[in-house]
Amino acid sequence: MTDGGTAAASAPRFRRFLGGRAALWIAFVLVHVGLAWLNLTAQGLPLGDVTGVYLRWAENAVHGWVRVGIDMPWVYPILAFAPMTAALAFGAEWYAQAWLAMVALLDAVAFSILIGSARLSRTRRTAAWWWLGFLALLGPIALGRIDAITVPFAMVGLLMAAGRPRVASVLLTIGAWVKVWPAALLAAVVIASRRRREVASIAIALSIGILGVSLFAGAGLNAFGFVEEQAGRGLQIEAPLAVAWLWQIVAGSEDVRIHYSRDILTFQIQGPGADAAAALTTPVMAVGVLAVVLLGVRAVRRGAVFGRVLPPLALTFLVVLMLANKVGSPQFVAWLAAPVVLGLVYRPGRFAVPALITAAIALFTQVIYPYWYGWLLVADPAFVFLLTVKAGLLVVLLVWGVRALWQAGSRRDPAPPTT
Repeated sequence: MTDGGTAAASAPRFRRFLGGRAALWIAFVLVHVGLAWLNLTAQGLPLGDVTGVYLRWAENAVHGWVRVGIDMPWVYPILAFAPMTAALAFGAEWYAQAWLAMVALLDAVAFSILIGSARLSRTRRTAAWWWLGFLALLGPIALGRIDAITVPFAMVGLLMAAGRPRVASVLLTIGAWVKVWPAALLAAVVIASRRRREVASIAIALSIGILGVSLFAGAGLNAFGFVEEQAGRGLQIEAPLAVAWLWQIVAGSEDVRIHYSRDILTFQIQGPGADAAAALTTPVMAVGVLAVVLLGVRAVRRGAVFGRVLPPLALTFLVVLMLANKVGSPQFVAWLAAPVVLGLVYRPGRFAVPALITAAIALFTQVIYPYWYGWLLVADPAFVFLLTVKAGLLVVLLVWGVRALWQAGSRRDPAPPTT
């Protein structure tokens, strides 16, 4: 056989290999090992929050000094303390490695559920490859924050929402008590599911139980401290709204500057109107969420099937939370993986556009953070432009989601095939 014939014969075998589970798992390991290495070695201290903040909180509690969320108000819901403490199992010197291993393990569980054990369908294979590409594009921040703990819970919760809504409710509720954002996905499931009362009842009962344990531990009103802590934040420089003030700095304004808040450990905007804009984000977010709820309810009442409503509804909820947010931290982009993966499983053709847009947002995020974050801190025009483009892409995602929800309530489609 000629060299050309050998290559032609091996090409189908290679394609079959890429279409199988072995290739997916090899890629999963390579992506996570690469991201772990970047977290441990890359410039910009991508694991800084984990080793500099989470570790300190965990050690303070272990030594009996102070328990955040119980003895004092905290920026996160109470269950966020569980993974932070668990990563201390092998000692402070191995805290970073334990954290990365824990996130990788949770991702592996979600990945195994995504690709399943039966015959691997084309849609699930596409979604799995997209998620791995998304993680690589997003970079070290995909593993190096508390948000990374919640993404697998959110993803599996959405994937199970159709067939096992009780499990979905439990997973999304746990995720919401680690970091609030999965509550938006829970709301999307409640709206889209025919078993919404069951989903809501389980979520409420589990939340009462979590709060009860917190109160029994002595938390008191500190159990709700994350609400007050978030409300007291200023306008963080990564927030989409902040680009208006960053461009003023680029233009040479002396009235606007970037300062570091030692209370919440973030860089924020100081300047005319910045505090008012930060205060307006909460009502704007509430209005945006209400509008998305109404779109979702409209679609369901007009007979739109579950698989047509839930993916765009979940995505649109999250985009509203990101756009109308005074914080805008880079790790928020990790949230988008859950609804996009669900959309690629249910309707890969329809979700091709948001999948590409979300991948681009992930890439721009990694370019800005962590490697060259210092350029954004001095309002370098190129990096302010990148942040502006990223915000613009989020707006495009919002428009796409609103349009998809409106169309879902405007015509009836047959249910997509089970995958």
